[in-house]
Amino acid sequence: MEVRDPVHGSIKVLDSEIPILESPFFQRLRSIKQLGFSEYVFPGATHTRYLHSIGVMDVSSKVFNQVFKDFKEGPDLSRLRETVRLACLLHDIGHAPLSHTTEFVMPKVSELNLPEQFVDSPDRQATHEDYTIKSIVDSSLTDSFKLVKEEFGVEINQIAELVIGETQHPKYFTVEGINFFPMLHQLVSSEMDCDRMDYLLRDSYFCGVSYGKFDLDWIIDNLHFVEEKGSAYLGISERAVATFDDFLLCRFHMFLMVYFHYKSVCLEKMLKRYFKFAPDEYSIPGDIEEYLKHDDHHLMKILRNSDNLWAKKIVRNTIPPKIFEAFGQDQTQTLMKLETFLKEENIDYIKCSSSGRLSKYYDQTNIQENKYPLKVVRQVSGHVAQSPRSLFSRNINEATDLFEKFSRAHTVDRIHCEFQELTKQTQSKISDIIKAYE
Repeated sequence: MEVRDPVHGSIKVLDSEIPILESPFFQRLRSIKQLGFSEYVFPGATHTRYLHSIGVMDVSSKVFNQVFKDFKEGPDLSRLRETVRLACLLHDIGHAPLSHTTEFVMPKVSELNLPEQFVDSPDRQATHEDYTIKSIVDSSLTDSFKLVKEEFGVEINQIAELVIGETQHPKYFTVEGINFFPMLHQLVSSEMDCDRMDYLLRDSYFCGVSYGKFDLDWIIDNLHFVEEKGSAYLGISERAVATFDDFLLCRFHMFLMVYFHYKSVCLEKMLKRYFKFAPDEYSIPGDIEEYLKHDDHHLMKILRNSDNLWAKKIVRNTIPPKIFEAFGQDQTQTLMKLETFLKEENIDYIKCSSSGRLSKYYDQTNIQENKYPLKVVRQVSGHVAQSPRSLFSRNINEATDLFEKFSRAHTVDRIHCEFQELTKQTQSKISDIIKAYE
């Protein structure tokens, strides 16, 4: 089976993978838009998590084949390749409708009845990742893995382990005495994972912008694995560090110019208000089979039938006008004074704060989060069985100064309110507050 993709071209799907793609769980992603409310700003952004997930799977195969190009094909390699393909294919299968904001109405993790291995704290609120794990290891989707298990020896728990980044079965991921779990998890979720490699190009394409375009082929051609203390980590050749920098900046610019667009961010805030003020109208069930009904169409139907003010505004795609926008710390004083005035006058307003940094993995205030660091390889030579042990490598943040240059989070704060409905006197006071600090 082949899927015609406008981003990657023809994508091959194995016969044993078809039952998974045809399952109700994966078909549900046809009705989950990749960028949620962004289509109201970028009309072309109607692409779905269905095709994105297939694209991520395809990228993972290309990366896997590059990294293991000097290994002899065998059962162990085939099993790991397929496990990674499926982890990438299914990484978004538990995604909530419309927006990450919808996770606001998810139940406690305990209501999902996840296997103990995948529960860190049963009293916390569930996330889309919890629904992803539940879908993979304990749902009607599980039967769809029969053929890949027979053909490759794939285990569903190990697919889930690659998604969460923790394993209790290192032997499953070991080839020629090297534990490849860290590197394989990096392909699923890391500084330079296959998810990002796909969505930057895909979102850029469908939004009609150029911010997310980077040289995917050059990056893949320069990927390797680096062995340290018996475990393998993802490495990139030193000659491709500049392209990696470009990759990081592409993502940074996509956040600033697309993902943080004031209109889509405000719509997400309005959706959260709807959930808050109409709590009985919509919630996410803990029953994973019931969750199948919850896609964008289902939630939009509920919003259309609601008498809630915020639901009506979302359906009409009308947001309160943006009256102030602050970038960084320079305008904090204006922002605080404006908020104080609005509160004192009992004026309803929406504050939208968007904050992003170049990399959460190399945030100096939270450096322990980088459990599986990307490595930079200076020289690759010799037989693969020897080269990983003899490579000179260092962590990526030691090979580029980009992390240091962009170490601070970039924050955008916006204030929205129905400005035209205010009295002329109030409008004038608001204008004076803003002008006083310009």
